Amino acid sequence: MKILLLGSGALKIGEAGEFDYSGSQAIKTFKKAGHEVILINPNIATVQTDPEWVKNDPTFCGANKVYFAPVTPDFVVKIITQEKPEALALSFGGQTALNCGLALEKSGILKKFGITVLGTPVSVIESTEDREIFVKKLNEINVLTPRSIAAYNKEDAIKAAEKIGFPLIMRAGFALGGKGSGFCERREDFPKMVKEAFAFSPQVLVEEDLRGWKEIEYEVVRDGQDNCITVVNMENFDPLGIHTGESIVISPSVTMANREYQMLRTVAIKTIRHLGIIGECNIQYALNPKDDTEYRVIEVNARLSRSSALASKASGYPLAAVAAEIMLGKSLPDIPNAITLKTTAFFEPALDYVALKIPRWDLQKFRKVSHEIATEMKSVGEVMALGRNFPEVVQKAVRMLAIGAHGILNSPLEFRTDAEIEDAIRVASPRRLFAIAHALYREKFDVEKIWEMTKIDHWFLQQLDRIAVFARELDEAKNLDKELLRKAKILGFSDREIAERMNSTENEIRELRKKWNIIPVAKQVDTLAAEFPAQTNYLYTTYLGEKFDVK
Repeated sequence: MKILLLGSGALKIGEAGEFDYSGSQAIKTFKKAGHEVILINPNIATVQTDPEWVKNDPTFCGANKVYFAPVTPDFVVKIITQEKPEALALSFGGQTALNCGLALEKSGILKKFGITVLGTPVSVIESTEDREIFVKKLNEINVLTPRSIAAYNKEDAIKAAEKIGFPLIMRAGFALGGKGSGFCERREDFPKMVKEAFAFSPQVLVEEDLRGWKEIEYEVVRDGQDNCITVVNMENFDPLGIHTGESIVISPSVTMANREYQMLRTVAIKTIRHLGIIGECNIQYALNPKDDTEYRVIEVNARLSRSSALASKASGYPLAAVAAEIMLGKSLPDIPNAITLKTTAFFEPALDYVALKIPRWDLQKFRKVSHEIATEMKSVGEVMALGRNFPEVVQKAVRMLAIGAHGILNSPLEFRTDAEIEDAIRVASPRRLFAIAHALYREKFDVEKIWEMTKIDHWFLQQLDRIAVFARELDEAKNLDKELLRKAKILGFSDREIAERMNSTENEIRELRKKWNIIPVAKQVDTLAAEFPAQTNYLYTTYLGEKFDVK
């Protein structure tokens, strides 16, 4: 079978780069199953379009043919006419690919050439993208969505805003990265915002304001036989009001009780089954922190997303590869487990660690750009850290941002006055995390005061306060004993930062750790080696740099 795979379009802030993972995995899976893959992707700086990738594994890797063309209906029609594919894969190229697929279906091109859309049918994709249809579909199964009204022109949008009331949130349909969306506090600002939103989308949804609610996500997989699982759930550090791509995200969720987790998991499976999605998708919720039974389904992405790449790497569950297998007709019990190779993909990972994502911005490169972050994405990438607890992973992730920070309390950012600290905390920006940590360390504000300013969950703020309190303890310590060093590493402090606080050197701290055997990864490798003895040599060599021959 010849499969036409739509890529993610041109690289730009807010989209495209994050879909290289899903597209690459889809190509490998389709090729491994013996199918011919035609790729449309204008991004030359990606793995899926890299000719070296083909050389490294010519059997399974790399599309049979790559068209460096825009992912728009006009260009795709020309390629369809020339290549005559039998099937079309839309779910691996983000919003650009979905919108292109919807346009091709609407124009009759897919029917004309007899092309089958793999996985989720186009009618189902449309029901998730058209906000009005989406709300109606969820109302059929009594799943709660934000109180909202869809509008198709400026006049109707203004009428809808008067019915919903201010403040409100405005969302543009068929858009990625929150493009054209935002919060509106005052009536007089609304006409201008609506005009800008309609520049990005033919549909605008006017919704109730849910700022301050928790934002939760679930990655869901469903096959053609109605087997459905939630693979990973994630929780945003920031409350609703910040685009999930702009927020710090931790997986699995850490502030939810089990009854909340199970309630949202049940709703997710119920919703995805009712919509009829086949493959992988993402469902996003708002959860009322004052009433744990009150929720709203914000949206469903009937495709792989930026969150899917994070979830796959955090859990080890290859979401894109599994989705591609399902599109080829396999069921979850038929797909081998990528980790054990003995069981199947019909399982939900149980993590005994946490993964944390922090976005990275390069706003300083652009003139006249606001550093404030909200419902529209401005980040250019993200980093992920793995660890045993939130303090450890947040400190690790900050170091990977390549902004000169060695921890949340050791960064090049300066806060000269109390007023400057307060402004940096109240206004969501790339500086907020560091401002909160600085305020807690200097004891300018306590957890309760910062919660009032940000509505960030108390638990997250308490964990940041743990770091701040221990940093003061390190500053006051005269000698670094074994227990103090162990606690510092548990809370994610780097050898370099510990050395600076103890008037020592990084090498001296590292030697102390080795002497006292404070090397967490060694224990993890021992555990893995015991579970997978055949992989012992690989594990020890890869993670510890030691050879270990299995007899």
